Amino acid sequence: TKTERSKIMAKVKREGNLSTENEFILFLKRNKIGGWRRKYPLLGNPDFVFARLKIAVFIDGCFWHGCPDHCRMPATNISYWKKKISGNIKRDKRTTSILKKSGWTVLRIWEHELKKRNEKKLVCKLLKRIQTAKSAL
Repeated sequence: TKTERSKIMAKVKREGNLSTENEFILFLKRNKIGGWRRKYPLLGNPDFVFARLKIAVFIDGCFWHGCPDHCRMPATNISYWKKKISGNIKRDKRTTSILKKSGWTVLRIWEHELKKRNEKKLVCKLLKRIQTAKSAL
């Protein structure tokens, strides 16, 4: 029902999305990628930060951040959800822009990229950013 759905959605928190964050931790460990921290005090509250290299990693949920391939709008209260998700997208772009202007490399990873079949591509994407940042030191 509408009331039940509202209660469920109210329980979803901005941080601590264990399924995606834990998947990324396992990904990092499987691929022996170290030097990252969580809960690093930085604009936009990135999920993971490689502080020495100035790399901020955001794991963006496909629904909440408007993935063009996987975001499915709820059938009810459409105007609310369109406004909410478009606001999240604008905030993400603004945060990315500000961090980049401050010398940070920003890596945004879609929730669907954490699937095992995408791992090789994701490893390459992350290691490329890390190597670029290391060579700039």
